[in-house]
Amino acid sequence: MNREPAARELLPQLDPQPISEEVLREKYLKDGETTREQLFARVARALASVEAPELRAGFEARFLAHLRQGGIGAGRIMSAAGTELQATLINCFVQPVGDSIQGRDESGYPGIYEALRESAETMRRGGGVGYDFSRIRPRGARVKVTASVASGPCSYINVFDQSCATVESAGARRGAQMGVLRIDHPDVREFITAKRTPGRWNNFNVSVAVPDAFMDAVLADAPWDLVHRAQPGPDQLARGARQRDDGLWVYETVRARELWDMIMRSAYDFAEPGILFIDAIGRDNNLRAIESIEATNPCGEQPLPPYGCCDLGPVILTGFVRHPFGVGGEPAFDFDAFERTVALQVRALDNVLDLTYWPLPEQRAEAQAKRRIGVGFTGLGDALILLKLRYDSEAGVAMAARIAERMRDAAYRASVELAKEKGAFPKLDVNSYLASGTFASRLPADIQQGIRAHGIRNSHLLSIAPTGTVSLAFADNASNGIEPAFSWTYTRKKREADGGTREHEVSDHAWRLWRALGGEAQALPPYFVSALEMGVDGHLGMMAAVQPFIDTSISKTVNVPAAYPFDDFKDLYLKAWSGGLKGLATYRPNDILGAVLSVQGAAEAEASVAPPPGDPMRSVIEQRPLGALDAVAEKIEYWTQEGHHTTYIVVSFLPVPAAEGPGTQSRAIEFFMPVGQRAESQQWITASMRLLSLAARGGFLERALRDMRKVAWDRGPVRLGTRTREDGAVIPMWHDSEVAALAFAVQNILERRRGVVGAASVATPAAAPSAVALSVPGQMAGRKCPECGAHAMIRKDGCDHCTACGYVGSCG
Repeated sequence: MNREPAARELLPQLDPQPISEEVLREKYLKDGETTREQLFARVARALASVEAPELRAGFEARFLAHLRQGGIGAGRIMSAAGTELQATLINCFVQPVGDSIQGRDESGYPGIYEALRESAETMRRGGGVGYDFSRIRPRGARVKVTASVASGPCSYINVFDQSCATVESAGARRGAQMGVLRIDHPDVREFITAKRTPGRWNNFNVSVAVPDAFMDAVLADAPWDLVHRAQPGPDQLARGARQRDDGLWVYETVRARELWDMIMRSAYDFAEPGILFIDAIGRDNNLRAIESIEATNPCGEQPLPPYGCCDLGPVILTGFVRHPFGVGGEPAFDFDAFERTVALQVRALDNVLDLTYWPLPEQRAEAQAKRRIGVGFTGLGDALILLKLRYDSEAGVAMAARIAERMRDAAYRASVELAKEKGAFPKLDVNSYLASGTFASRLPADIQQGIRAHGIRNSHLLSIAPTGTVSLAFADNASNGIEPAFSWTYTRKKREADGGTREHEVSDHAWRLWRALGGEAQALPPYFVSALEMGVDGHLGMMAAVQPFIDTSISKTVNVPAAYPFDDFKDLYLKAWSGGLKGLATYRPNDILGAVLSVQGAAEAEASVAPPPGDPMRSVIEQRPLGALDAVAEKIEYWTQEGHHTTYIVVSFLPVPAAEGPGTQSRAIEFFMPVGQRAESQQWITASMRLLSLAARGGFLERALRDMRKVAWDRGPVRLGTRTREDGAVIPMWHDSEVAALAFAVQNILERRRGVVGAASVATPAAAPSAVALSVPGQMAGRKCPECGAHAMIRKDGCDHCTACGYVGSCG
């Protein structure tokens, strides 16, 4: 249908999705809790516990209503607040790393192994960690105390990566880390290219810190010095290393544009590193007079000083849309109710700073001195859909900017009111805080006057973070953070305690409501636009519109089509810099990462099951019967890195007694490949067909086909067949090798022979596209998806997400 759903006096009540209930039970409910209401009561009681004793009961009721309204905490708060766990309620931290092995370096930064110990303790307590490794001296630099040369920061990042994996294996939440290196560090080229090696730094996101001076040098095609305060070693001095007037040692001078192209090519082909525009971060910082920010938390939305933390809590935007889809009146956003919720969210997150367990005393001291919090929102993409606004339209972007502006003003006003009651943050100096160029200097005049008169409770108040499983558990799978929806519905496979798997259908909240109102899945209005259906400028435009109203930063992925030209890709980053963004992360499908990226664990051994006595489909056939057999010839079309391939195979069937009742059924007993086909494939396909023929006569054909489906190689994935999802969308199927793809084709032949129509099938020649590249539009290379088989699982906004079929796996 092309019309809107029929208006109703009352919106339908959506039952919780099974996956939401399961995530709630697994990640958030504690002993004795069985419902969200019990969880909300626990969190509300904990948040109120730091208020004055006579006020606690009142605030407990207010916080409980607040949680019901959609003012929730980030995952750590919802999971651990009000429990006896010695786990932090803070999602992420920045850990300083100095240029010494232990103790503290001459600048007071913890040495490498002291930083490693501190970060391990932080992750053990549930926090993710970001680091700037730029202080570590370059590879080959002189180490005077041991009369040796340094191994460089990249070698130590290996150690931090392994430490994170060890902490993860000890039972903590999935480790998350961000590694940053400045663009002028002499080892920056090794850093840029490190993750091209499969398996290296699996527990890290990486970003390069880029100042304006470098961007100016890129535009001017000027030289760029790679420098460090550490003295070069003898080999580097022999190659011309010199000391500048500012005391820094120049290890090498390169063309800025060549270095920029190296970063861009790596981001274009490998999706990393990201870019941090470090001067934009510094200029906007309300505390730029007293702190230097060199790194961010793992998802990039929170630039932080040493030992800084991100105390996060999103507000669910979909709950503030009145008359969704025009039901009962024109759709509208209730800004008044939203501002009231934002104001109470400020108090809730400020209380978290006094409630949480701190892994390190330095983290506590930093937080108490500045009281940073991060009020944000989630469900923006879905809220715009409910308002009948397309995400990448002028009206959609304008609405998002209005929401962000009203959130900013409500949060800062609430923090001023809180300062009147509880006092300003200790490090506040009003004149530097409101100095020209800081974020606070752009606040409305009345808020600035309030800060001058009463101070402000929190140095920073806003952050738009990914919401991961919080959205699944508490927002009916509303779109994540600032992102548009990625997929309207998908099937999520979950492993059960008995080792089996169970499938859940997971639907986007706006899509569910649309369907409940009578809308058809195949006739969505144009304002239903997913992340992969819009142009690159739509993603960038949304960031540029919202960032001016956020005092820290935004976690946002810019999706880039596979065919997007490299020069245009580079321009994206230049646009982001010139537009005042603080960073940029992109994902683009590519062929280089098409191969298997992670080592698969050994498959569980399958128990050999003997065929039931007298089973005609599994009894042993000693030799092929004489004479002609009924047979089918099948044309198999598939696509590899080398392009389109066509292969013919023939399957012969023997009539055997039916399993039940009179008559016969067909049993495959012979497979072969007709001669005259591709010479390079003739040998292995012929051999495979002979092995299948032996397996068929031995009664274990199904097991042999399952084993073939597991065969992998290093030449990249193979596309063959399609699968129809619950929402009617047809998605391509991917296989780890030609052997696996051929086994899938044979399984389809056998299913059709039995008259069984499966959920996945080989496309007929008529349905096959005339020319298909290996990468489909929107697909981004990554790990193997357990749903469709594509090597397209990326870590997106805190979750494992398949960009080929929309499957969402674990969320951190």
